[in-house]
Amino acid sequence: MTETRWQVPLSDVVVDDELVEAVLEVVRSGWWSMGPRVEEFEREFAAFCGSAHGIAVANGTAALHLALLAVGCKPGDEVVVPSLNFVAAANTIKHTGAEPVFCDIVGPEELNLDPADVEAAVTPRTKALIVLHYAGYPCDMPAIDEVAERHNLVVVEDAAHAPGASLDGRMCGTLGRVGCFSFFANKNLPVGEGGLIVTDDDELAARLRLLRSHGMTSLTWDRHRGHASTYDVVLPGFNYRLDEVRAAVGLVQLRRLPGENAGRARMAARYRAALEGQKGLTIPFGEEGGRVPSHHLAVVLLPEGTDRAAVRTALDEQGVQTSVHYPPIHTFSAYRSESRRPLPHTDAVAERLLTLPLYGRMTDEQADLVIETLTGALDET
Repeated sequence: MTETRWQVPLSDVVVDDELVEAVLEVVRSGWWSMGPRVEEFEREFAAFCGSAHGIAVANGTAALHLALLAVGCKPGDEVVVPSLNFVAAANTIKHTGAEPVFCDIVGPEELNLDPADVEAAVTPRTKALIVLHYAGYPCDMPAIDEVAERHNLVVVEDAAHAPGASLDGRMCGTLGRVGCFSFFANKNLPVGEGGLIVTDDDELAARLRLLRSHGMTSLTWDRHRGHASTYDVVLPGFNYRLDEVRAAVGLVQLRRLPGENAGRARMAARYRAALEGQKGLTIPFGEEGGRVPSHHLAVVLLPEGTDRAAVRTALDEQGVQTSVHYPPIHTFSAYRSESRRPLPHTDAVAERLLTLPLYGRMTDEQADLVIETLTGALDET
């Protein structure tokens, strides 16, 4: 559902009879908390990724928090993370007691983290590295793995942008020790709120399941089915469970994900063909090598010195919604005191970033309106 004033919203979701019936079936069942549909969603999503385990959680932030805790992040540790990222990544590091150390991106053509700057950011206190596949484009994981192996770091994938993206035939989320996904309403697989963790590590999966639900050795669904009559608490966990309604939505959306990603790819190609190099615009990333993106975001870089606010206002007046992904984390008040490292490439693109509308059922006419309005706005600013 979208606000009627937007001719082209930033993102959109399909609400049809199949989705409504899936939700109604759960509501009518009377079992709304974590149960059989959550288990099915976990199995299906893990199988889609090619991973041994799937652990569904309340949201993508919870996924990152639990992953960092499960791999042993604690007070006194440092975690390297790209500053060009949503603030949740840094917040979850803080919630473990560890400290975020911000690293730079490769440059305007490649907005993913720079393996060389990751290397430079590592200290004896570094425990882990959070890798964001920005906009759904897989990072240079071979280079990142070399750094991680050299310094004995745990690689945690923030795959919030990348369900269905792959590198050399391997799905994002399975390229590190643990992968974290978000199913927020604007994502490729939208549920509203929700997340999921994948891993091939049996011990890590068991710890994640305990942390997800208060550290309890059995769940309400287990006891309801007669599989347990009591429980123990073996560690201080959280209530980060996913409910049955959102799992039912997730199962429908998972079946639609390949088509959604394909539709996004077609619109992204249309943008690239029409905008690359026009009016001084730059479109980051490319389709080279074994990288298959999920096209979560359509990001362009405005010409240097452009009044971004004026461009966004011009698009807004024509009913075209835009956003900025993201204000770098090190520029926020809460994190400025921790910005001890120079991040020249991140700083250089920060004021030029503009996110255009992108979703699977977007029409050619909508894309053309975005293109025409953006190029016209650049002529006027």
